[in-house]
Amino acid sequence: MESFKELGVEESYIKALEELKIKKPSEIQKKVIPYLLTNKGDLIGQAPTGTGKTIAFGLPLLHLVSEKKKGIQGLILAPTRELCQQIAKQIFKMTKYGPKIFAEAIYGGEKIDIQIANLKRPTQIVVATPGRLLDLIDRGVIDLSGVQTLILDEADEMLSMGFKDELERIMATIHESCSKWLFSATIPVALQSLITRFMDPGMHRIEVSKNLEINTKIEHQFFICEQSQKFDYLFEFLKSQGAAKGIVFCRTRADTEVLARKLIGKHVSADALHGDLGQRDRDKVMRAFVKGRIKVLVATDISARGVDVDDVAFVIHYQLPEQIEAYTHRSGRTARAGKRGISICFVDKYELKTIHEIEKTLKIDFIEI
Repeated sequence: MESFKELGVEESYIKALEELKIKKPSEIQKKVIPYLLTNKGDLIGQAPTGTGKTIAFGLPLLHLVSEKKKGIQGLILAPTRELCQQIAKQIFKMTKYGPKIFAEAIYGGEKIDIQIANLKRPTQIVVATPGRLLDLIDRGVIDLSGVQTLILDEADEMLSMGFKDELERIMATIHESCSKWLFSATIPVALQSLITRFMDPGMHRIEVSKNLEINTKIEHQFFICEQSQKFDYLFEFLKSQGAAKGIVFCRTRADTEVLARKLIGKHVSADALHGDLGQRDRDKVMRAFVKGRIKVLVATDISARGVDVDDVAFVIHYQLPEQIEAYTHRSGRTARAGKRGISICFVDKYELKTIHEIEKTLKIDFIEI
Protein backbone atom coordinates (compact mmCIF):
# COMPACT_ATOMS: atom_id res chain seq x y z
CA MET A 1 0.00 0.00 0.00
CA GLU A 2 1.69 3.15 -1.26
CA SER A 3 -0.93 5.82 -0.56
CA PHE A 4 -2.92 7.05 2.44
CA LYS A 5 -6.13 6.30 0.53
CA GLU A 6 -5.13 2.63 0.28
CA LEU A 7 -4.52 2.65 4.05
CA GLY A 8 -8.17 3.64 4.60
CA VAL A 9 -7.63 7.29 5.56
CA GLU A 10 -10.57 9.65 5.00
CA GLU A 11 -10.31 12.09 2.10
CA SER A 12 -10.37 15.23 4.26
CA TYR A 13 -7.23 14.13 6.12
CA ILE A 14 -5.50 13.14 2.87
CA LYS A 15 -6.17 16.63 1.52
CA ALA A 16 -4.61 18.19 4.63
CA LEU A 17 -1.56 15.90 4.37
CA GLU A 18 -1.06 16.77 0.71
CA GLU A 19 -1.07 20.44 1.64
CA LEU A 20 1.74 19.59 4.09
CA LYS A 21 3.56 17.89 1.16
CA ILE A 22 3.07 14.45 2.74
CA LYS A 23 1.89 12.16 -0.04
CA LYS A 24 3.42 8.75 0.64
CA PRO A 25 3.15 6.97 4.00
CA SER A 26 6.33 5.92 5.80
CA GLU A 27 6.93 2.31 6.77
CA ILE A 28 5.56 2.71 10.32
CA GLN A 29 2.49 4.50 8.93
CA LYS A 30 1.85 1.73 6.38
CA LYS A 31 1.83 -0.86 9.15
CA VAL A 32 0.12 1.01 11.99
CA ILE A 33 -2.65 3.03 10.32
CA PRO A 34 -4.62 0.23 8.62
CA TYR A 35 -4.35 -1.94 11.73
CA LEU A 36 -5.64 0.76 14.10
CA LEU A 37 -8.43 1.75 11.69
CA THR A 38 -9.82 -1.79 11.71
CA ASN A 39 -8.90 -3.18 15.15
CA LYS A 40 -9.49 -2.23 18.77
CA GLY A 41 -7.22 -2.91 21.72
CA ASP A 42 -3.61 -2.27 22.72
CA LEU A 43 -0.68 -1.78 20.37
CA ILE A 44 3.08 -1.30 20.59
CA GLY A 45 4.76 0.48 17.70
CA GLN A 46 8.55 0.36 17.79
CA ALA A 47 10.33 2.57 15.29
CA PRO A 48 13.29 4.97 15.29
CA THR A 49 12.87 8.68 15.90
CA GLY A 50 11.94 10.69 12.83
CA THR A 51 9.98 7.95 11.04
CA GLY A 52 6.54 9.56 11.20
CA LYS A 53 5.05 8.11 14.37
CA THR A 54 2.90 11.21 15.07
CA ILE A 55 0.91 10.71 11.86
CA ALA A 56 0.90 6.93 12.45
CA PHE A 57 -1.08 7.33 15.68
CA GLY A 58 -2.64 10.74 14.99
CA LEU A 59 -4.69 9.72 11.96
CA PRO A 60 -6.31 6.64 13.57
CA LEU A 61 -7.04 8.69 16.70
CA LEU A 62 -8.80 11.37 14.63
CA HIS A 63 -10.92 8.69 12.97
CA LEU A 64 -12.00 7.41 16.42
CA VAL A 65 -12.76 10.77 18.05
CA SER A 66 -16.25 12.26 17.68
CA GLU A 67 -16.65 15.99 17.20
CA LYS A 68 -20.17 15.70 18.69
CA LYS A 69 -18.74 14.78 22.08
CA LYS A 70 -17.08 17.76 23.76
CA GLY A 71 -15.19 15.84 26.46
CA ILE A 72 -11.65 14.43 26.31
CA GLN A 73 -11.63 11.20 24.28
CA GLY A 74 -7.95 10.90 23.43
CA LEU A 75 -4.95 11.45 25.74
CA ILE A 76 -1.40 11.63 24.36
CA LEU A 77 1.58 11.66 26.74
CA ALA A 78 4.94 12.96 25.53
CA PRO A 79 8.24 13.69 27.33
CA THR A 80 8.77 17.39 26.57
CA ARG A 81 6.93 20.67 26.11
CA GLU A 82 8.22 21.00 22.56
CA LEU A 83 7.01 17.56 21.53
CA CYS A 84 3.56 18.23 23.07
CA GLN A 85 3.32 21.48 21.13
CA GLN A 86 4.36 19.79 17.89
CA ILE A 87 1.92 16.89 18.24
CA ALA A 88 -0.98 19.27 18.97
CA LYS A 89 0.07 21.43 16.02
CA GLN A 90 0.25 18.41 13.70
CA ILE A 91 -3.24 17.29 14.78
CA PHE A 92 -4.56 20.81 14.19
CA LYS A 93 -3.11 20.84 10.67
CA MET A 94 -4.54 17.41 9.84
CA THR A 95 -8.07 18.54 10.81
CA LYS A 96 -8.09 21.55 8.47
CA TYR A 97 -10.63 20.02 6.07
CA GLY A 98 -12.20 17.47 8.39
CA PRO A 99 -14.34 17.34 11.53
CA LYS A 100 -13.92 20.13 14.08
CA ILE A 101 -11.79 18.22 16.56
CA PHE A 102 -9.80 20.26 19.06
CA ALA A 103 -6.50 19.33 20.70
CA GLU A 104 -4.98 21.14 23.69
CA ALA A 105 -1.32 20.90 24.72
CA ILE A 106 -0.59 21.10 28.46
CA TYR A 107 2.94 21.15 29.86
CA GLY A 108 5.13 22.70 32.54
CA GLY A 109 6.78 26.07 32.10
CA GLU A 110 3.48 27.86 31.38
CA LYS A 111 0.97 29.30 33.84
CA ILE A 112 -1.30 26.49 34.94
CA ASP A 113 -4.29 28.84 35.33
CA ILE A 114 -4.21 29.63 31.60
CA GLN A 115 -4.13 25.93 30.74
CA ILE A 116 -7.02 25.22 33.12
CA ALA A 117 -9.05 27.95 31.41
CA ASN A 118 -8.20 26.52 27.97
CA LEU A 119 -9.45 23.09 29.01
CA LYS A 120 -12.90 24.55 29.70
CA ARG A 121 -13.32 24.92 25.94
CA PRO A 122 -14.52 21.89 23.94
CA THR A 123 -11.44 19.65 23.85
CA GLN A 124 -11.48 16.13 22.41
CA ILE A 125 -7.73 15.44 22.55
CA VAL A 126 -5.20 16.42 25.23
CA VAL A 127 -1.45 16.24 24.61
CA ALA A 128 0.42 16.42 27.92
CA THR A 129 3.67 15.99 29.75
CA PRO A 130 3.19 13.55 32.67
CA GLY A 131 4.11 16.02 35.44
CA ARG A 132 1.73 18.81 34.39
CA LEU A 133 -1.10 16.32 33.74
CA LEU A 134 -0.78 14.98 37.30
CA ASP A 135 -0.90 18.57 38.62
CA LEU A 136 -4.25 18.98 36.86
CA ILE A 137 -5.52 15.59 38.08
CA ASP A 138 -4.55 16.43 41.68
CA ARG A 139 -6.37 19.76 41.41
CA GLY A 140 -9.46 17.98 40.13
CA VAL A 141 -9.71 20.26 37.08
CA ILE A 142 -9.42 17.69 34.28
CA ASP A 143 -11.91 14.93 33.53
CA LEU A 144 -10.34 11.82 31.99
CA SER A 145 -13.32 9.53 32.53
CA GLY A 146 -14.25 9.69 28.84
CA VAL A 147 -10.79 8.83 27.52
CA GLN A 148 -11.08 5.92 25.09
CA THR A 149 -7.52 5.99 23.73
CA LEU A 150 -4.29 6.57 25.66
CA ILE A 151 -1.13 7.08 23.61
CA LEU A 152 2.41 7.09 25.00
CA ASP A 153 4.78 8.75 22.52
CA GLU A 154 8.55 8.40 22.96
CA ALA A 155 7.82 6.13 25.94
CA ASP A 156 11.46 5.16 26.46
CA GLU A 157 12.45 8.81 26.69
CA MET A 158 9.75 9.51 29.31
CA LEU A 159 11.24 6.77 31.47
CA SER A 160 14.81 8.00 30.96
CA MET A 161 13.64 11.43 32.14
CA GLY A 162 12.37 9.90 35.39
CA PHE A 163 8.62 9.81 34.69
CA LYS A 164 8.07 6.14 35.66
CA ASP A 165 6.03 6.88 38.80
CA GLU A 166 3.99 9.55 37.01
CA LEU A 167 3.20 7.20 34.11
CA GLU A 168 2.13 4.46 36.51
CA ARG A 169 -0.21 6.86 38.33
CA ILE A 170 -1.74 8.15 35.10
CA MET A 171 -2.19 4.68 33.59
CA ALA A 172 -3.81 3.49 36.83
CA THR A 173 -6.23 6.47 36.63
CA ILE A 174 -7.41 5.71 33.09
CA HIS A 175 -10.33 3.28 32.68
CA GLU A 176 -9.18 -0.30 32.05
CA SER A 177 -11.25 -0.59 28.86
CA CYS A 178 -9.27 2.27 27.29
CA SER A 179 -7.11 1.27 24.31
CA LYS A 180 -3.42 1.88 24.97
CA TRP A 181 -1.03 2.62 22.10
CA LEU A 182 2.64 2.81 23.00
CA PHE A 183 5.25 4.18 20.59
CA SER A 184 8.95 4.04 21.29
CA ALA A 185 12.32 3.82 19.56
CA THR A 186 13.54 1.24 22.09
CA ILE A 187 11.97 -1.07 24.69
CA PRO A 188 14.25 -1.00 27.76
CA VAL A 189 13.61 -3.26 30.78
CA ALA A 190 11.80 -0.55 32.78
CA LEU A 191 9.42 0.07 29.88
CA GLN A 192 8.75 -3.65 29.47
CA SER A 193 7.75 -3.71 33.15
CA LEU A 194 5.19 -0.93 32.50
CA ILE A 195 3.88 -2.82 29.45
CA THR A 196 3.46 -6.04 31.42
CA ARG A 197 1.57 -4.27 34.21
CA PHE A 198 -0.80 -2.08 32.24
CA MET A 199 -1.22 -3.46 28.73
CA ASP A 200 -3.11 -6.45 27.33
CA PRO A 201 -0.84 -9.54 27.07
CA GLY A 202 -2.39 -10.18 23.64
CA MET A 203 -1.49 -6.71 22.35
CA HIS A 204 -0.47 -6.28 18.72
CA ARG A 205 3.21 -5.43 18.11
CA ILE A 206 4.59 -3.61 15.08
CA GLU A 207 8.32 -3.07 14.67
CA VAL A 208 10.00 -1.19 11.87
CA SER A 209 13.57 -2.15 11.04
CA LYS A 210 16.17 0.38 12.13
CA ASN A 211 18.08 -0.33 8.93
CA LEU A 212 15.02 0.28 6.78
CA GLU A 213 14.08 3.61 8.31
CA ILE A 214 17.26 5.24 9.56
CA ASN A 215 20.23 4.02 7.57
CA THR A 216 18.74 4.73 4.17
CA LYS A 217 18.39 8.43 5.04
CA ILE A 218 21.24 9.09 7.46
CA GLU A 219 24.90 8.51 6.73
CA HIS A 220 26.66 7.55 9.96
CA GLN A 221 30.28 8.68 10.19
CA PHE A 222 33.05 8.88 12.78
CA PHE A 223 36.22 10.94 12.91
CA ILE A 224 39.21 10.07 15.13
CA CYS A 225 41.11 12.88 16.84
CA GLU A 226 42.66 13.71 20.19
CA GLN A 227 40.39 15.33 22.78
CA SER A 228 42.52 18.48 22.62
CA GLN A 229 41.89 18.72 18.86
CA LYS A 230 38.13 18.25 18.91
CA PHE A 231 37.12 21.88 18.98
CA ASP A 232 39.42 22.89 16.14
CA TYR A 233 38.12 20.08 13.91
CA LEU A 234 34.53 20.91 14.84
CA PHE A 235 35.09 24.54 13.90
CA GLU A 236 36.60 23.55 10.54
CA PHE A 237 33.68 21.24 9.81
CA LEU A 238 31.11 23.92 10.67
CA LYS A 239 32.90 26.40 8.39
CA SER A 240 32.68 23.86 5.54
CA GLN A 241 28.91 23.57 5.98
CA GLY A 242 28.17 27.17 5.02
CA ALA A 243 24.55 28.08 5.75
CA ALA A 244 23.45 24.50 6.60
CA LYS A 245 21.86 24.03 10.02
CA GLY A 246 22.94 21.38 12.49
CA ILE A 247 22.84 20.19 16.09
CA VAL A 248 25.95 19.48 18.20
CA PHE A 249 25.38 17.17 21.16
CA CYS A 250 27.14 17.34 24.52
CA ARG A 251 26.47 15.30 27.63
CA THR A 252 25.96 18.03 30.21
CA ARG A 253 24.32 21.44 30.45
CA ALA A 254 27.62 23.03 31.47
CA ASP A 255 29.39 21.57 28.42
CA THR A 256 26.74 22.97 26.05
CA GLU A 257 27.22 26.44 27.52
CA VAL A 258 31.02 26.28 27.27
CA LEU A 259 31.00 24.95 23.71
CA ALA A 260 28.38 27.45 22.52
CA ARG A 261 30.41 30.34 23.97
CA LYS A 262 33.59 29.09 22.24
CA LEU A 263 31.77 28.82 18.91
CA ILE A 264 30.26 32.29 19.27
CA GLY A 265 33.77 33.54 20.04
CA LYS A 266 34.77 32.16 16.63
CA HIS A 267 31.86 34.03 15.00
CA VAL A 268 29.71 30.91 14.53
CA SER A 269 25.97 31.67 14.88
CA ALA A 270 25.34 29.22 17.72
CA ASP A 271 23.41 28.96 20.97
CA ALA A 272 22.92 26.43 23.77
CA LEU A 273 19.74 24.46 24.48
CA HIS A 274 19.56 22.70 27.85
CA GLY A 275 17.22 21.92 30.72
CA ASP A 276 18.18 24.93 32.84
CA LEU A 277 16.68 27.37 30.34
CA GLY A 278 13.28 28.81 31.17
CA GLN A 279 10.45 28.33 28.69
CA ARG A 280 10.76 31.86 27.32
CA ASP A 281 14.49 31.42 26.66
CA ARG A 282 13.94 27.97 25.13
CA ASP A 283 11.30 29.39 22.79
CA LYS A 284 13.62 32.25 21.85
CA VAL A 285 16.48 29.88 20.98
CA MET A 286 14.20 27.54 19.02
CA ARG A 287 12.59 30.39 17.05
CA ALA A 288 16.03 31.64 16.08
CA PHE A 289 17.08 28.13 15.01
CA VAL A 290 13.92 27.46 12.99
CA LYS A 291 14.15 30.83 11.23
CA GLY A 292 17.86 30.31 10.50
CA ARG A 293 19.22 33.14 12.65
CA ILE A 294 21.09 30.43 14.57
CA LYS A 295 22.82 27.82 12.44
CA VAL A 296 24.19 25.60 15.19
CA LEU A 297 22.25 24.35 18.20
CA VAL A 298 24.47 22.98 20.99
CA ALA A 299 22.21 20.68 22.98
CA THR A 300 21.92 18.00 25.63
CA ASP A 301 20.07 14.78 24.80
CA ILE A 302 16.91 15.56 26.73
CA SER A 303 16.65 19.22 25.72
CA ALA A 304 16.69 18.26 22.02
CA ARG A 305 13.67 15.98 22.34
CA GLY A 306 10.88 17.53 20.32
CA VAL A 307 13.25 19.49 18.10
CA ASP A 308 11.45 18.64 14.87
CA VAL A 309 13.04 20.88 12.25
CA ASP A 310 12.92 19.63 8.67
CA ASP A 311 16.15 21.23 7.43
CA VAL A 312 18.68 19.97 9.99
CA ALA A 313 21.48 18.85 7.65
CA PHE A 314 23.80 17.28 10.21
CA VAL A 315 24.10 16.02 13.75
CA ILE A 316 27.46 16.02 15.52
CA HIS A 317 28.18 13.91 18.60
CA TYR A 318 30.87 16.12 20.16
CA GLN A 319 30.59 13.83 23.16
CA LEU A 320 29.17 10.32 22.73
CA PRO A 321 25.90 9.62 24.56
CA GLU A 322 26.02 7.84 27.90
CA GLN A 323 23.50 5.26 26.69
CA ILE A 324 23.76 3.62 23.29
CA GLU A 325 20.00 3.94 22.71
CA ALA A 326 20.34 7.72 22.93
CA TYR A 327 22.28 7.64 19.66
CA THR A 328 19.01 6.74 17.90
CA HIS A 329 17.28 9.81 19.32
CA ARG A 330 20.21 12.11 18.55
CA SER A 331 20.75 10.99 14.96
CA GLY A 332 17.00 11.12 14.35
CA ARG A 333 17.08 14.93 14.57
CA THR A 334 18.41 14.98 10.98
CA ALA A 335 16.93 13.45 7.80
CA ARG A 336 13.41 14.58 8.68
CA ALA A 337 10.53 14.68 6.20
CA GLY A 338 12.23 12.32 3.78
CA LYS A 339 15.43 14.35 3.48
CA ARG A 340 18.94 12.99 3.86
CA GLY A 341 21.39 13.88 6.63
CA ILE A 342 24.68 12.96 8.23
CA SER A 343 25.48 11.95 11.79
CA ILE A 344 29.15 12.36 12.80
CA CYS A 345 30.84 11.16 15.98
CA PHE A 346 34.03 12.95 17.07
CA VAL A 347 35.96 10.30 19.02
CA ASP A 348 39.43 9.53 20.32
CA LYS A 349 41.02 6.08 19.92
CA TYR A 350 39.70 4.95 23.32
CA GLU A 351 36.10 5.59 22.23
CA LEU A 352 36.27 3.38 19.13
CA LYS A 353 34.95 0.51 21.23
CA THR A 354 31.73 2.47 21.79
CA ILE A 355 31.35 3.08 18.04
CA HIS A 356 31.56 -0.68 17.45
CA GLU A 357 29.00 -1.27 20.25
CA ILE A 358 26.60 1.21 18.62
CA GLU A 359 27.06 -0.54 15.27
CA LYS A 360 26.34 -3.94 16.77
CA THR A 361 23.44 -2.90 19.00
CA LEU A 362 21.62 -0.65 16.52
CA LYS A 363 22.65 -2.63 13.41
CA ILE A 364 24.06 0.36 11.57
CA ASP A 365 27.30 0.82 9.65
CA PHE A 366 29.69 3.70 10.30
CA ILE A 367 32.06 5.22 7.75
CA GLU A 368 35.41 6.54 9.00
CA ILE A 369 36.22 9.99 7.64
